[in-house]
Formats: sequence, C-alpha cells, structure tokens
Amino acid sequence: MKITIRKALCAGAVAVVGVSVASIIGLAQQPAPGLQPIAAFAGITDPVGARWRFSREAGKVIQHPRCLNCHPAGDRPSQKDIMGPHEPPAFRGGDGLGAVGMRCATCHQAENDLASGVPGHANWHLAPASMAWQGKTLRQICEQVQDPNRNGGMDTAKLIHHMGEDTLVGWAWRPGADRTPAPGTQEEFGALVKAWLESGAHCPQQ
Repeated sequence: MKITIRKALCAGAVAVVGVSVASIIGLAQQPAPGLQPIAAFAGITDPVGARWRFSREAGKVIQHPRCLNCHPAGDRPSQKDIMGPHEPPAFRGGDGLGAVGMRCATCHQAENDLASGVPGHANWHLAPASMAWQGKTLRQICEQVQDPNRNGGMDTAKLIHHMGEDTLVGWAWRPGADRTPAPGTQEEFGALVKAWLESGAHCPQQ
C-alpha cells in the first residue's frame, strides 16, 4: 500500500508539471542537433584552435538542460527543457541523494517509469555543489571539470570514463517521456571530451 501511494504521489506531481510545461513548449519536441564527429576537426592545424573547437562542441551537451538540471546552482534540482524548479520540491541533502524524508530513490527508480514519466537510474543523484553549472559560462564550467579539487578528484582517465561511459551521464541521451535528449550520442560526446583533454584541455574565452 505504501509503495502504491508513493508511486501515485510521484506520478501525480509529474503529471501536473507535465501539463503546465506542455502548455508552454508543447509535447512535441524538436530533435536535438547532432555533434560534429572528431573527423570534422582533422583539417585544423592550429592546436589551440582545435582544443577550443573540441570544448565548444562538447559544450553543446554540457550546457543542455539534460545536464544542467542535475548540476543546479543551489540545492534544488530543476527539470524539463525549461529548467523549472523540481516538483514536488526536492533538495540535495548531505550526500546528494536527497533530503531526509524525500530521498531521490523515493520517486526515481532504477529505470525510467514509462507509465508516470518519472525518469530513473539506479544511481540517480545530484552532482556535487562544487560542480554547479547553471549560470556559469562554458569557460567556467571547463575550468571546474578539470579541477580535481572540485570534480571529485577525477584525473584525465576518470573524466574520460565518466563522460563517455558512465550510464548515469548516458541517461541524458535516453531521458524518456517528452524530454529532449542531449545532442549527438554519448560515444560522440566522449570522443570529443577525450580529444579535448588529451590535447591540453584548452578552455574557450567565455
């Protein structure tokens, strides 16, 4: 009975938000633009120019709502393409897995719930506060990503794995419901991040 009530509350909240969002942006989403493959940059002879292009292209994903919603500026995640406040109200908590009494796993299960539209993943959680991306320029995000004091101690190898293979990151391309997926594919994004990091990780000017 408790599980049934919990699902009803979560589904109800998503339904209400879905109706209000649909009235603004419509249920029919436009396909996300793709990412340029690594081969598209082969003709760039200037190393700095190439690194700049890699970071700008990867930024199409990093600054997409699918990523920004889980990298909020505060302790409350946002949702949908319009990045409105999470409904029902939910907050980071001490471990990024939700506040006491309203844990992320209360509504977000191991997979997307097709019936309710609630997104899901077994490791659903917010990015650490030190990796807040909302309201930041791509340059600022670029600097955060490669700073081990802010990115959770990730070195180049761990960053490449996280961006290109982590299945929670990969959810951005399989978001379900009426959510617009991130541009391109995770494989293409991972290749861009790898090329950017291994070529010197140059950040754009803004």
